[in-house]
Amino acid sequence: MKRALHPLLTATATAIPLLATGAAQALEINTLNLLTQSEFHALSEDLGAALSYKALVPAESLGVIGFDIGVGVTATELQHRDVLAKAAGGATVPKALPVTSVRVVKGLPFNIDIGAALGRVPTTGATTTGGELRWAFVPGGVLTPALAVRASYSQLSGIDQLKASSTGLDVSISKGFLFATPYVGIGSVTTRTQVTGTTLLKSERFNQTRVFGGVNVNLGLVNLAVEADKTGDATSYGIKAGFRF
Repeated sequence: MKRALHPLLTATATAIPLLATGAAQALEINTLNLLTQSEFHALSEDLGAALSYKALVPAESLGVIGFDIGVGVTATELQHRDVLAKAAGGATVPKALPVTSVRVVKGLPFNIDIGAALGRVPTTGATTTGGELRWAFVPGGVLTPALAVRASYSQLSGIDQLKASSTGLDVSISKGFLFATPYVGIGSVTTRTQVTGTTLLKSERFNQTRVFGGVNVNLGLVNLAVEADKTGDATSYGIKAGFRF
């Protein structure tokens, strides 16, 4: 647990001052033309893991009148920091890439939930937009867990030389115990990246396996969710605080 919290706390400590001072251009990705194709693929793997849509919710549906609203921070342990540094003109690269986000999930009929997230990568000046559609095909109950299938999408904006997006498909299971609801899931993430302004690098498209797990804690006035996610070789940790009702 201590090891899991360290990169998240580091990323949070990095993100807060950058947001407060507006110094979001500390790590500009503007020298992608210096990369080889294999380096661009490695960078795309890290970005795909960091920017893909994270669950941060259990499998059970919110119900027709339910909402889950919160702010979150995720931190992804980069596997190819040297490549990102090269793509950013030799800039210093953090061990964990932070993403801050505002998130909302709304319950719909038939145990379907729809969600959206607007995020920012403070150290790059980039933003992310994403969404999910989740169906709890087994709604769960007092003695039985909930099972859900989810489709998600996320897109990166704000980097002139780079276009990146990811789509995800996963299944998850959760079971509530008093005020805590642990959950786990497995699926696949498809990442697409393209460098603009040069023909030296080809577009990348690849799939990565995703496994994730976490716990949602509802304390009435505040709702907390903590999650670990492994996409490909990169591990992300996330925390969200808000309201769930």
